[in-house]
Amino acid sequence: QEQLLESGGGSVQAGGSLTLSCAASGYRYNNNCMAWFRQTPGKEREGVAAVLTGGGSTYYFDDSVKGRFTVSRGNAKNTVSLQMDSLKPEDTAMYYCAASDFPETCGSWFVDQFEYWGQGTQVAVSS
Repeated sequence: QEQLLESGGGSVQAGGSLTLSCAASGYRYNNNCMAWFRQTPGKEREGVAAVLTGGGSTYYFDDSVKGRFTVSRGNAKNTVSLQMDSLKPEDTAMYYCAASDFPETCGSWFVDQFEYWGQGTQVAVSS
């Protein structure tokens, strides 16, 4: 059974940094898409960043995170990281790790195209 487990969330002041990690177990970590989404109460889940586990190509949802967030395959096998720098209060959200067996899913940002989801980790940025 595939499982995704996020870690690394927490509270930080604006301008600070956090690194989120996602560990996949029971999952085929070859040429798949792994992504980060975030969600705040009352809003739809939105994409943040994604990475192809096979080739390492990266994708970012929009300009609001480009240059501040970096997604990468983790040093440990079956892990993906999201380095978040220059955090802003508007980055406050529950962050979810997601995975798809289909590499072409990377960059689509459609929630229902990702088959596997973690439970989420909370990120809070204070001003």
